[in-house]
Amino acid sequence: MAQYIADRRDVDFVLHEQLGVEKFSQHERFAEFNKKTVDLIIGEARNLALKEILPTQEIGDREGARFENGAVLTPKEFKRAYELFVEGEWLAMSEDPEWGGQGMPTTIALAASDFFNGANFALMMYPGLTHGAGKLVEAFGTKQQKELFLKKMFTGEWGGTMLLTEPEAGSDVGALTTTAVKNEDGTYSITGNKIFISGGDHDLVENIIHPVLARIEGAPEGTKGISLFLVPKIWVNDDGSLGEPNDIICTGIEEKMGIHGNSTCSMAMGSKGQCRGTLLGEENKGMRAMFLMMNAARLLVGMQGFCCASASYMNAVNYARERVQGKNLMQMFDKSAPGVPIIQHPDVRRMLLGMKAHVEGMRSLLYYAGYCEDQKLLAEDENEKARLQGIIDVLIPLCKGYITDKAFEVCSQGMQVYGGYGYIKEYPQEQLLRDCRITMIYEGTNGIQAMDLLGRKLGLNKGKAVMDLFGEIQKTINGAKEVDATADLAAQTEKVANKLGEVAMHMGATAMSEKVLNAFAFAHPFMDACGDVTMAWQLLWRAQIAAQKLAKAKKKDVAYYEGQIKSAEYFINSVLPITLGKMNAILNNNGAAVEISEDAFGAK
Repeated sequence: MAQYIADRRDVDFVLHEQLGVEKFSQHERFAEFNKKTVDLIIGEARNLALKEILPTQEIGDREGARFENGAVLTPKEFKRAYELFVEGEWLAMSEDPEWGGQGMPTTIALAASDFFNGANFALMMYPGLTHGAGKLVEAFGTKQQKELFLKKMFTGEWGGTMLLTEPEAGSDVGALTTTAVKNEDGTYSITGNKIFISGGDHDLVENIIHPVLARIEGAPEGTKGISLFLVPKIWVNDDGSLGEPNDIICTGIEEKMGIHGNSTCSMAMGSKGQCRGTLLGEENKGMRAMFLMMNAARLLVGMQGFCCASASYMNAVNYARERVQGKNLMQMFDKSAPGVPIIQHPDVRRMLLGMKAHVEGMRSLLYYAGYCEDQKLLAEDENEKARLQGIIDVLIPLCKGYITDKAFEVCSQGMQVYGGYGYIKEYPQEQLLRDCRITMIYEGTNGIQAMDLLGRKLGLNKGKAVMDLFGEIQKTINGAKEVDATADLAAQTEKVANKLGEVAMHMGATAMSEKVLNAFAFAHPFMDACGDVTMAWQLLWRAQIAAQKLAKAKKKDVAYYEGQIKSAEYFINSVLPITLGKMNAILNNNGAAVEISEDAFGAK
């Protein structure tokens, strides 16, 4: 059966009608990225995703990555798709052309990634991790490190990963035990074991460059004593040629619920005492380096989860148009009435509209985060740069935590629309659900995202970052009030946004009081409420634009614009009232979760 990934019409709406990315071409930095060029880029990304990458999705799930005789092998079909991807210079779309990038705005790169990750995000993890590792080299590498590694990584000739997690440490990175001892030649001998390393080893590239977190002998305990090192799979000589294999090996790969096509490796360093690496950045500043790159990594994970949801929705709505089952409810007692497509059944329509609203809101929110990055890059005023960075910082836990939570729910609904067929492997819905689930866990579990939002982002810049975001929301509300079709929706959104302001103040105060544990017990519901309001903002923004364009819309666009208004209408009338209930529960501040004794949980 036909499979779908991303809705080109909706991608174009966000890029051109909501965000107006073509205006970036007015700046010298992005002069070549006018509307025609942007549309060509998105068209090429979509073609590659549909024709070459999407066919590998089911194959990757069925065959998976394999660990044979000490080597990690990917499905053979991955190689052609990967080669075409790097030939098109898609790996480092927004990076400096000097190092193999295309220099395009982040917003446009995200739109292209929408198609790539929707086609097979397990495959796209390999270049995605390479890009993240390359950004670390770009930000903290010496001139020599950049010359040796950066272009090879950004062009996809070499791969990259991130060696962070250890068996006993888990999310508590400060408890790591991997050590580094300085050698006479300035390199470091690295010894330790890492687990859950996505793409830690594979056969798509000839060399893999591993950024590794380790503690130099004598360094302080905890995160303050962690440094970052570059450890190549094959040593790279000073002239750029490849030397001997380094003493870093994959000892096995995990059998997982989903993303079977990506190798999740256990890595051993220094088992022969010969693992060498070079310091990346300053000693004991490894965690600071990692946090600098965390925004991009978490935005990528949000995109991965969202893309599963987008594909699941598109599959579901098209299946619902074709699957004939049952009579129209208005003809239930007419024995001669024919069966109808299930899209005519009210409960199916409710599920589809809920999926539609969430997918559209998630797409706008993710693109908007990239749009803020582009604005920040072009801003000349330092205060404006700081304002935009603050908004980005507040949005990131929502883009990662809230979006992946809701993406999984959308994938579950996408399975439900198919009924029993959704649960079997003949159809793509069950794979999308399985693949999506990891996005709620890695790159910081969603509980950690909620704690980050409450513990760090709520008070960021003395609360200015949150207030700046609220200011952007209020601008949209004010504009939507001036449009007849969205005025009531704007008023309802404003009411809930104001309530969220009250809840945010309550959470901030509680987190600074003796009831701090209570506050963090409600951190995830608070993130959920913040996400709901942020989604309502994006959907209201979209609806306002659509309402203003409807009067002069071409016939082919009328249904799309009407659909935007219905998405906002559904979300604001059906979801936000539930959000108010969540907020009341938070304000009630019940302490059951922290007061219950461990024995009372039972299950010994």
